[in-house]
Amino acid sequence: MGENSGSVPMETQQDLSPEFERTHAKLAALTEEAKRNTQILRRSQQRELALLQAEDLATLLRRMTTGLAQSYGLEQVSVVLADPDHELRHLLLASGTQVEDISGLLFVEGLAGLTPQYIALRTPWLGQYKASDHQLILPQATGFRSIALIPLVHHGLLFGSINFGSVDESRFTLGHASDFFAHLGVIASFALENAVNRARLMRSGFTDGLTGWHNRRFLQLRLNEELARAQRDRNTLSCLMLDIDHFKAVNDSWGHAAGDRVLCEIAQRIESQVRVSDIAARYGGEEFVVLLPNTESDSGRVLADRVRRAVAATPVEIDNERLVKITASIGIASVAPESRESELKILGEALLARADVALYSAKRAGRDRIAFQGADTLAVVA
Repeated sequence: MGENSGSVPMETQQDLSPEFERTHAKLAALTEEAKRNTQILRRSQQRELALLQAEDLATLLRRMTTGLAQSYGLEQVSVVLADPDHELRHLLLASGTQVEDISGLLFVEGLAGLTPQYIALRTPWLGQYKASDHQLILPQATGFRSIALIPLVHHGLLFGSINFGSVDESRFTLGHASDFFAHLGVIASFALENAVNRARLMRSGFTDGLTGWHNRRFLQLRLNEELARAQRDRNTLSCLMLDIDHFKAVNDSWGHAAGDRVLCEIAQRIESQVRVSDIAARYGGEEFVVLLPNTESDSGRVLADRVRRAVAATPVEIDNERLVKITASIGIASVAPESRESELKILGEALLARADVALYSAKRAGRDRIAFQGADTLAVVA
């Protein structure tokens, strides 16, 4: 047989060793990069899935702000949304969430003038943070050096952005790839559209078709939530129950269409006096209820008197020729839930019942009156 005909000479093996080592190192680096990319992809998918699985609008917005900040390890993430008609704000309030309860959420009338990047923002923009350009969209910025703006687009129109702020100037630069951010923006826009549509459907089931106010079903849900909030924050929840005086006579004299006009007008007059944080609902027929969070009974009486005066201020126009003077009676009750109280539903029913007792006391006292039902006392106060 030939001498080692199938083997590589020793000197040749020695010559190839550095090449083998370089190839092995390159392969190891590629393997490590593949692992990192797989982990990045998995984390991106988890973030996007969390947005898509958000059960309501408030949860989604929290996941888009504090959730993404925690996930990316960022100092701040803000979400700016154009809401010129205040619909999104109203949808949040209808679900029991105050805008200020969601850190990093900014509603604006329009996007113009907030940052120069909004002029042509259709793909993510990464670069240096400049206070003169970015302070309005990251208002809590402290020591930020770089920023990423992820557009939120609906039917080709920009309606907001997710904004990442970092104190690391190399975290977001113009040279960074932005494919993952672009995909996140698409998912977030889609999730927002779905959440808003669900909130609209939910709200339609909680809305009185005549006045546009919330209905009794909505009130029952919010009553439990506000009692829980009052219990947690150790404050007082007051309740106004209002009934239009002699409303049956309006229907009997001028018909139900005239009665409907009166109800709509009175609802508007009440609404002009209540605060944004108050929860107003048509309780049924000619009865309305207003919940006043964090309001002591004395303050509730002041608001009730403003409402009573607004209702009676001017006659209601039935048609071009007829006017009718309308007054209302109002019952007030308050409760400060104790920390050990567990039956909040029963407590809520008792609050409404006491307001109702006060209401009929006001009617018996001559109508166009306010009465307060305390735990042990009943007093007509105006």
